[in-house]
Amino acid sequence: MSDDDPLDLGPPPAALGTAEWRVEGREKVTGAAQYVADRSMPGMLWAAYRRSDAAHARIVSIDVVAARAVPGVHAVLTGADLGGLRFGRRLLDQPILATGVVRFVGERIAAVAADTREIAERAAQLVDVEYEELPAVTSPADALADDAPILHPEAASYLYIGGERPLVPHPNVQGRRVVAHGADDLETRFAAARHVFEHAFRTPRQHQGYIEPHAALVWIGDDEVVHVITTNKAPFSLRSQMAAALELPPDRLDIDAGYIGGDFGGKGYSPDEYTCYVLARATRRPVKSVMSYVDELAAANPRHAATITLRTAVDEDGRFLAHEARAVFDGGAYAAAKPLPPLTLAGGSQTLAPYRIPSVRIEVLTVYTNATPAGHMRAPGEVQALFAGESHVDLIARDLGIDPIELRRRNLVAAGEAGATGDRPREPRGGEVLDRVRDETDWGRPRPAGRGRGMAIGLRHVGGGKIGLSVRFAADGSITVVTGIPDQGGGAHSVIQRILAATASVAPERIRIERRSTATAPFDPGVGGSRTTHLASQAAARAGLALRHALEEAAGRTLGEGHERIDLVDDWLVGEGGWNRVSLGGAAAALVGPAKAIEVEGQFEAGAHGPDEPGDYGYGAYAVEVEVDAETGTVRIVDAVLVADVGTIVNPVAHQGQLVGGFAYGIGGALLEELVLDESGRVTTLNLGEYKLPTAVDVPPLRTILLPTAVGPGAFGAKMAGELSNAAVAPAIANAIHDAVGVRLYEIPLTAERIHRALLADG
Repeated sequence: MSDDDPLDLGPPPAALGTAEWRVEGREKVTGAAQYVADRSMPGMLWAAYRRSDAAHARIVSIDVVAARAVPGVHAVLTGADLGGLRFGRRLLDQPILATGVVRFVGERIAAVAADTREIAERAAQLVDVEYEELPAVTSPADALADDAPILHPEAASYLYIGGERPLVPHPNVQGRRVVAHGADDLETRFAAARHVFEHAFRTPRQHQGYIEPHAALVWIGDDEVVHVITTNKAPFSLRSQMAAALELPPDRLDIDAGYIGGDFGGKGYSPDEYTCYVLARATRRPVKSVMSYVDELAAANPRHAATITLRTAVDEDGRFLAHEARAVFDGGAYAAAKPLPPLTLAGGSQTLAPYRIPSVRIEVLTVYTNATPAGHMRAPGEVQALFAGESHVDLIARDLGIDPIELRRRNLVAAGEAGATGDRPREPRGGEVLDRVRDETDWGRPRPAGRGRGMAIGLRHVGGGKIGLSVRFAADGSITVVTGIPDQGGGAHSVIQRILAATASVAPERIRIERRSTATAPFDPGVGGSRTTHLASQAAARAGLALRHALEEAAGRTLGEGHERIDLVDDWLVGEGGWNRVSLGGAAAALVGPAKAIEVEGQFEAGAHGPDEPGDYGYGAYAVEVEVDAETGTVRIVDAVLVADVGTIVNPVAHQGQLVGGFAYGIGGALLEELVLDESGRVTTLNLGEYKLPTAVDVPPLRTILLPTAVGPGAFGAKMAGELSNAAVAPAIANAIHDAVGVRLYEIPLTAERIHRALLADG
């Protein structure tokens, strides 16, 4: 059986429908789990940083004399000490410490290693920096102007991992991606269309909101192996990136992703590991760095701000004929946080992804500015694109006098058809989802004044990649799975345990998940891209089938005297030759014999589907009813329904948590969250009192309606849930506000102040 051969596993076992006990749950709730910030080592030093006060400036001089004189300080490094070392996930354009120029407020200029965190922070503030101010570019529009200063004149020298960097149309463009089909007919269709609609939307920077901040602990062993304990969710990828940046062989790097306290897209970017390495190299001591939340909000890797302009041609029946979109993302000072080859957000092209449109051209740009470098956040690019696209569709429906669900229904992709991005869903279930939304909400029922209902639909791909697991059955009957997958809260380890138990037909309690570092774990691509359940379940299923076969063969040799078939069924060995059954645990020692263990592997690889091949997607739609106070603009959600297209659910508790959590996440992005920058590019919302994450009182009850299908790419037909449920929240609420009080907001968050201003402007 090859790594990507389909498995015929039959119907999902009933056990998958029961609530799971999280594999790592006891350690987390008892406090036994050791996060990076909890770790310490003998002789460990703490890192702290002198950060830039300027958005764009030439460094004239750096004086570290006073910092080095502080008792307890062991090293103070600047960019001049590092020889211009840069890092990044794909494009290595960000200096470990600023060299020559600073490009955003909060950029690291000097790094200090000291006996305590307090000493390191005090010494860092004594580093004196003299600047020569340069013009700051604070918006993508300014950056793309003909006379804009070039923020990276040395860009041609930057290392790009994985080939040659794609060409860009302007030196201040980080990356560009164009999605087009039928584009030769685009202008002809627009010219002949009965209606043409054009709208522009804006979205802000937002922080991922994980509880645990970025952190790292690094030391160099006697064998010169660099050991890294990290909050990074993709340790093998980080190993490759550090090897490229530091010019080290990969086998000289051992990356250990311990417990990760939340991710939401933000923990693929790693600034601390590099500074800790150079300080550990200078001091020959372990060095730990933990970002404060002020640092997180000012200088981590927030969601990209975006401006998205849409133009759609529509016929007399409301059918979409042509669509053109331009999504411009503010990438900030560096592209280092972007892992995809074009250095853009693939989700930025999802403006009208659920719909069939004969002629489409979508351009996605990420642009350098003198702002905090932007990165990934739950459903990267899709949140911005879907807010624009589903608001745009609702405006079209209202202008044409067509029911918003009906307009969407007329244009949804059907079986065998391609959507606006050219992708073909294997099982397009948008129609079923919309029909259920209508049924669950009494959609046509009149509402009192100040009440409105809105909806939005989106779809999310199921990601692929390559993964491996190794499994060991020991003489005491225990089963150990060795994996490199971190569990950032999504439940990947429980997926492995439950699928392995189901396919091997053993008790889940036998199975222990052992997460190891890159030195000894099988390869894993890391958590993200809606791929983890798909890949982990398929690898676990292959390992489970291999283990069951190996145990049954061993039982035939030892218990069946070499000629009798023995089956492993629900943790019992059942024979054909007259004896009843033997427990797997009772027979374990005899099965493994002198070898002491039976070992198998589970390997799986799922490549990207071709342009004309179907891919796997999940659909999700919200209907939201709001009440708007016309005097103040205050919004209250009075009813919310999510209809989700789901595959076989492996972890029922975690699955529901992902859906409800995605709704809460979407509420924050829709109504509350914005990283505000002043005119110089400095973040002004530097604490969680000013940057308002949603709390329990902000999140209304949600009804979730699940539409299951067996057509999923994971084991037993599993799909994904983590990035399905947050992107459609904001447009659904914006559409409901418009329905309630007649004003349209083209920018999130949908605050009371913005609604009130719109009501006043509307007269």
